[in-house]
Amino acid sequence: MSDDPTSELDAVTLEILRNQFEGVAEEMGQVLVTSAYSPNIKERRDCSTALFDADGRLVAQAEHIPVHLGAMPAAVDAVLAKDPDPGDVWVLNDPFQGGTHLPDVTMVSPVTVEDAEAASEIIGYAVSRAHHADVGGSTPGSMPAGAREIYQEGLRLPPVRLAIDGDVNDDVMDVLLANVRNAGERKADVRAQLAANDRAEERVRDLIAEHGRDRIETAFDAVMDYSRDRVTAELDALPDGEYHARDVLEGDGQTDEDVPIEATVTVDGADVTVDFAGTADQVDGNVNAPLAVATSAVYFVVRCVTDPDIPPNQGCYDPIHVEAPEGSLLNPDAPAAVVGGNVETSQRVTDVVLAAFADAAPDRVPAQGQGTMNNLVVGSRDVDGFSYYETIGGGAGGRPSGDGTDGVHVGMTNTLNTPIEALEAEYPLRVERYGLREGSGGDGEHRGGLGIVRSVTVEADTTVSLLTERRRHAPKGVAGGDPGAPGENRIDDETVPAKTTRDVDAGTTVTVRTPGGGGHGEPSDRDDEARERDRADEKV
Repeated sequence: MSDDPTSELDAVTLEILRNQFEGVAEEMGQVLVTSAYSPNIKERRDCSTALFDADGRLVAQAEHIPVHLGAMPAAVDAVLAKDPDPGDVWVLNDPFQGGTHLPDVTMVSPVTVEDAEAASEIIGYAVSRAHHADVGGSTPGSMPAGAREIYQEGLRLPPVRLAIDGDVNDDVMDVLLANVRNAGERKADVRAQLAANDRAEERVRDLIAEHGRDRIETAFDAVMDYSRDRVTAELDALPDGEYHARDVLEGDGQTDEDVPIEATVTVDGADVTVDFAGTADQVDGNVNAPLAVATSAVYFVVRCVTDPDIPPNQGCYDPIHVEAPEGSLLNPDAPAAVVGGNVETSQRVTDVVLAAFADAAPDRVPAQGQGTMNNLVVGSRDVDGFSYYETIGGGAGGRPSGDGTDGVHVGMTNTLNTPIEALEAEYPLRVERYGLREGSGGDGEHRGGLGIVRSVTVEADTTVSLLTERRRHAPKGVAGGDPGAPGENRIDDETVPAKTTRDVDAGTTVTVRTPGGGGHGEPSDRDDEARERDRADEKV
């Protein structure tokens, strides 16, 4: 093979193959979503799919969940260390062996082709990751706000073979299903992931039949080289230097004391190093984040401050280096609790690294968005009970070129909402209110986006868990813009802490008011036409 794979493919062929690889990942996602049983996957689409080459390098991903995708290479590395065979399917969720947090269950399947002697050879890996609505642990939904160690958060799976030589390993499946609530739904969602990975192998074999194995493997290298060249050109255009930022989490679930996160971004030509020295040591609560999660957030930010249309693959990530002290919040030692780290700490890492990049690329960095996923978990403790999980959107930060978007997910999540019709049909829940939170966006030349109000009444005795942020520290504006409104959690008429787990009676109403985004630019510079739109929106 040539040292320069792109020399063997003309630009048109390379673009066709790149889109076909991405098509494999997207079709995997469609199979997963349409085959799943839980609303969390089939409605919210809290899942991600990707295609890797035989060396474990990301070739293509579907446009799914940033925190899933950027951390996937660690899961593939963990499986490669086990020397997988053709016909295997490996499953894992252990955050200390390639996972993110326990509800995110990852499946890694070798993609095989037959050689001239009819022996199977591995040409790549199909990977799916899905947030399961329950994986055991001390509370329904497996996201207890007060967890102090990972054992309280659910079943922990190191990389193990779920399928051997193409057949499901019933022993492993039995262990998994014996440790989760609503085992029937969990089994169906596991089967959906298996189907998604199978589809990837079918489609890659189709591509090999169309183009030939040598060309496919050449194209794997070429698409990564293409993305690497584009990213390095963008990074090289940024001014060299060190850029620093600091922010805090609002407690760890055990105390309300702020937990600092610090980042120093060093731009040196086409290389970027993000060093989290100065970040807090790992904490007693559950906001610790595996290094793969922090790395995923850094990857996301670099994509934001470069051209987001660059095809995402290993080539994009090669110039990026992430460092965090061992035993720290962003590189904890087992058995630290981590379930909140994946959802909330990843958001704050994103905010901090974006703020550090603001001096290097001010025209590409918005004001702070809501900075939280507003995790709401409601479930029952009986054997045939339910687990409802939702992340709730809020305000995006005002941008240099326009207002922030209202009522959307920002940062490391990209899920949909659960439609009210589906929620009320599936669960003993009733939605009392769901709409935008008037006046919550920070004022500025470009206003911050509005948050959301979601009120849900439970119609059975349940356990409620809330993992949220930005309840004390409002999302900041930039360039003179005002902060967005902080969020608020209420159970009936009581305001409750950002991180709460509580047993409640039927008839209890849980209300989540999500933060608005910060404003961008001086409010006095907002033009009259924009002010008129604001007034019209308020009337609606």
